[in-house]
Amino acid sequence: MTTTTTTSRKQLEVVRDDQTPQKWCVLLREDVFRRFMAQGSTNPTVQKVFGGASFFSPLLFGKFFDPSDAFPLWEFESDILLSGLRSSGQTCTDWFQTDQDYVLKVELPEEGKNNVQVSAENGKVVEISGQWKQQQGGESNSLKSTKDWRSGNWWEHGYVRRLELPQDADSKRIEASLANDLLLELKVHKINKPLDSNANAKDKDPM
Repeated sequence: MTTTTTTSRKQLEVVRDDQTPQKWCVLLREDVFRRFMAQGSTNPTVQKVFGGASFFSPLLFGKFFDPSDAFPLWEFESDILLSGLRSSGQTCTDWFQTDQDYVLKVELPEEGKNNVQVSAENGKVVEISGQWKQQQGGESNSLKSTKDWRSGNWWEHGYVRRLELPQDADSKRIEASLANDLLLELKVHKINKPLDSNANAKDKDPM
């Protein structure tokens, strides 16, 4: 069987200002997370989604950090922050910036790849989330089954990483794409003030 090197890529819609009520209102504390991981120690899915090498783990950056809190990712060098994981080959995560863009490349948990969502919030935060486990509930428990998984103990059903956007990031120009259904590439364009001002001047110039 030969291995193909072709890459399939599809664009994802970026949701603007998701107004889901009570989203991420339940904080994930360190003691809760450790108890959750201990209970799921024999579950390989839990380890893949939340293990230390996962981009969605609260322990990714060396100390506990609730992923539902916005993290200023682009203020840090990925080679430094992920040096331990990089040296052991445990992570497929990278972020950097160019003159034009802020870029993030991250491998998604396969268990939650089919419903990953990227959203921009209030022009200040970009959010990556996905559901890896469906909520349980039948007709007798319809309220619970229809409740948004993000408003309760979300880590039992999905994952999230919320990132604080730099001041010069243009939240209206965010592109997200999936390569081979697993590798998410997020590109946030920078605000180009000189070009914007020139464009505005041209728009106002009566012909």
